[in-house]
Amino acid sequence: MELWPGAWTVLLLLFLLLLILLPTLWFCSPSAKYFFKMAFYNGWILFLAVLAIPVCAVRGRNVENMKILRLMLLHVKYLYGIRVEVRGAHHFPPSQPYVVVSNHQSSLDLLGMMEVLPGRCVPIAKRELLWAGSAGLACWLAGVIFIDRKRTGDAISVMSEVAQTLLTQDVRVWVFPEGTRNHNGSMLPFKRGAFHLAVQAQVPIVPIVMSSYQDFYCKKERRFTSGRCQVRVLPPVPTEGLTPDDVPALADRVRHSMLTVFREISTDGRGGGDYLKKPGDVSEARL
Repeated sequence: MELWPGAWTVLLLLFLLLLILLPTLWFCSPSAKYFFKMAFYNGWILFLAVLAIPVCAVRGRNVENMKILRLMLLHVKYLYGIRVEVRGAHHFPPSQPYVVVSNHQSSLDLLGMMEVLPGRCVPIAKRELLWAGSAGLACWLAGVIFIDRKRTGDAISVMSEVAQTLLTQDVRVWVFPEGTRNHNGSMLPFKRGAFHLAVQAQVPIVPIVMSSYQDFYCKKERRFTSGRCQVRVLPPVPTEGLTPDDVPALADRVRHSMLTVFREISTDGRGGGDYLKKPGDVSEARL
């Protein structure tokens, strides 16, 4: 079917209008810039996943494929002018399984994770990610562990299998114990699954803290500029000899240490940080 000449004129005018409108929105509207950046961020990750899938498929589902994903994602921070500083990487145990626990602020956590991700380490993610197009398939090929949080029985069963995998296959896992993204500049109470996992496997917990993004990213304000993020690896917390009865106190102790460091590195060199001081901030863990 051929378009009549007037249709081509209309399409050309619309294209020219977009060429004028998009740069105008970019420079004049911080909200538009935020949406453009987030759309490109998500789209670019999906595109990179498409490139990664055939390479990862050679091995099949294998934790070593996480190295490929990490290599392909390391450059993304430069596209957004985000400087990621890693401190304390020497705290990673050199030759044993462990459980990483980290705070969870937004999808930008992926940048900090890829910067510091140790070898043979895979995240535990919600099952919905598995259906996220090319990204879900790439994650599956990289050995990401998916949990249906709505089915407690299934989640517990998966955690028991993970505990065995940690010991038999020398794998590390990365868990966000808050359970969901937290944009309020603090930390939500921790869920205890990661700590039950570490105690069951009798492996150490390695806390990792990412500083607040508030100086360059805020979903509520639709603000996304360049900035700096510090990733701090804390000393490992041993679990040898601990039992399930010790898990609540263990989770509370780890969260307290992480929250203290979070406040320290989120205000360091910036002077402000009132948004980090939340009245009534609780530190109890929960299931």
